[in-house]
Amino acid sequence: MQVIHTISELREALAVHRQRGFVPTMGNLHDGHLQLVRQARELVGPAGAVVASIFVNRLQFAPHEDFDTYPRTLARDCELLEGAGCDIVFAPSEQALYPEPQGYKVQPPTELADILEGHFRPGFFTGVCTVVHKLFNIVQPTLAVFGKKDYQQLMVLRRMVAQMALPIAIHGGETRRSEQGLALSSRNGYLSEAEKVEALRLSRTLKGLGARWQSGERDLAAMEADAMQALRDAGWEPDYLTLRRQHDLGPAVEGQPLVALGAARLGSTRLIDNLEIS
Repeated sequence: MQVIHTISELREALAVHRQRGFVPTMGNLHDGHLQLVRQARELVGPAGAVVASIFVNRLQFAPHEDFDTYPRTLARDCELLEGAGCDIVFAPSEQALYPEPQGYKVQPPTELADILEGHFRPGFFTGVCTVVHKLFNIVQPTLAVFGKKDYQQLMVLRRMVAQMALPIAIHGGETRRSEQGLALSSRNGYLSEAEKVEALRLSRTLKGLGARWQSGERDLAAMEADAMQALRDAGWEPDYLTLRRQHDLGPAVEGQPLVALGAARLGSTRLIDNLEIS
């Protein structure tokens, strides 16, 4: 496996590969990331190349967020990626990826990017779309794999690829969970052992929200308020707990596939999760 730090070296290494699978990450990898790499490996086949990028993207962090303290574990990540079937790790410096201030940015539509995560993290999806579009231009993959744990992000990127007519197939990877049911996340490393147990409450609350809908309840505002209060009573600081349509994250409608989504802070750690409801 090659570890490459510059755009020119990456393009040279990829020149002989027509099929290219791509998994963008910010590093500090867990098995959820590795499963995306394994999925990309299966999709491109033995003759294709699988590229994983590791880059902590300043553009998607607000000033008060954890850009400076975000775990950076490149050597460990490379060992894990090699075992998962990755061929090339692209780990550029900020200077390599942003040699000058990034004045040109990809602005996703407000109706999708300014709700839920975008409401609580203004500018987040502009930063995500800008860096992913730039990485797509560099890697020129035939397919890319993103985790469904970041449900809204996957939808935003699918729309970007479609509207920009990029020749890239976007695949979603199922959320990986611990044996106890906690959605794997790089930020889980911030949690104490007691908090890891308490963190399971988020997925249970989302399941409860979905179960109430499936049982016939339709007062969504009351259902969401109850779920938010249940987390507050347990010491959380919830941002949102909601039911939305799977295909566009619009308000829940009877007879359409839905997804329960939530984001909440437990101690100093902000966690997100989702659960699709047929």
